[in-house]
Amino acid sequence: MRLTFWGADREVTGSMHYVEAAGKRILLDCGLFQGRRAEAHEKNEKFPLKAADIDAVVLSHAHIDHAGRLPLLVKLGYKGPIFCTPATRDLCSIMLPDSGFIQEKDFAFLAKRGQKTVGAPLYTAADAAAVADHMVSVPYGHPLDLFPGLRLTFVDAGHILGSASVVLAIDEPGGAKRLVFSGDIGRTGLPIIRDPQPPAGHTDVLLVESTYADRLHGSVGDARAQLAQAVSRVAKRGGKILVPSFAVGRTQELVYELHGLVRDGLVPKIPIYVDSPLAVNATDVFRLHPEAFDRTERLVRETDELFRFPLVKYVRSVEESKALNALHGPAIIIAASGMAESGRILHHLLNGIGDHRNLVLFVGFQASYTLGHRLQSGEKRVRIFGEEMDVRAEVASIDGYSAHADRAELQTWVRGLGEPPRVAFAVHGEAQQVEAMAGILRDARVSDVRIPTLGQTVEL
Repeated sequence: MRLTFWGADREVTGSMHYVEAAGKRILLDCGLFQGRRAEAHEKNEKFPLKAADIDAVVLSHAHIDHAGRLPLLVKLGYKGPIFCTPATRDLCSIMLPDSGFIQEKDFAFLAKRGQKTVGAPLYTAADAAAVADHMVSVPYGHPLDLFPGLRLTFVDAGHILGSASVVLAIDEPGGAKRLVFSGDIGRTGLPIIRDPQPPAGHTDVLLVESTYADRLHGSVGDARAQLAQAVSRVAKRGGKILVPSFAVGRTQELVYELHGLVRDGLVPKIPIYVDSPLAVNATDVFRLHPEAFDRTERLVRETDELFRFPLVKYVRSVEESKALNALHGPAIIIAASGMAESGRILHHLLNGIGDHRNLVLFVGFQASYTLGHRLQSGEKRVRIFGEEMDVRAEVASIDGYSAHADRAELQTWVRGLGEPPRVAFAVHGEAQQVEAMAGILRDARVSDVRIPTLGQTVEL
């Protein structure tokens, strides 16, 4: 068996790992590199493999840093299957065309301004739509023989709807082996979805994510209390709560939490607007997959309409979105993008960031190069659409809603595997995080721990 690491190696985007075993070549994830536009584009367009050399793709979940180069792979001539869970298939059907659409619009915008530092889009929305023809959905816990000597099983990773850890049982002349790829591991107690389930049993080779291996998050329960306090505080002074939010996962969690808080009488009844076409479509996908919900949660047991209640309105049209800027009185506006780098949230910030009654509430990670990070860091003057704006609104953050396991939760997940893996690779983390994950693995008595580099090949 050979592994080649083609992404998310000492970084957190571009997840892609190439497995050669049992005479077949399997690609684990096919993610987009994200970050500064020119640098990311250069990395993404240099696809390191020939599409014809890949026998199958196994996809852990629908986030763009794990699935976002699938349209490019198909465009390059890939003809084989893409295995994933049913919810991941449905989320990809909206997220990948959206990614292509954004690339087309960005390229047209930059070209109009005479900026030619970035090449043509990697793929279009039409290219992305073609991916659906290759997707084969496999439910959690149902082993599937991909090829002779290669059996796939998905285990719930608890990260987003449909996210999975991957188990490959490999039977070849050198002996049977079991490879586990964690995908992105979720948190215990996240709203809506079930807690992560480590694939228990013998593990020869482990690839494990390291995103937050060096830190602890606030508790999910504390996050709910902080959300209730923020809504009550801002509503009392007549302000708006502007929430930059990732369209898939985080937005649905917020709507779910607000629904529960309203039902419990813990927040005032003020209007809630979800202003993101992708988030609206993603919420519809959530409603299609109640089989993935955590049935131990009270709200899940009490109602089938988790995301629809009288106070919430889903906004699709540009006209409706613009009308929100004229709102008077308290309201909650949830809009993409989650790092305030693009999307409709920028218009709401432009119109609301100068009002001291308002609150800009961050509920997710803010990369260092983003507007979200500048606001979160306390800058009092920022540029939005080329206009210098004074920040008079309150700015606050809630970190308990992170979809990634923290250090303690990663330790629990690794221990849940049972006996220590024979060899483990720490991936999907910056240098400090993968080193911290290596320490977790050694503490769990894994004797052979490695931190791979981009393009490295390992024979096992």
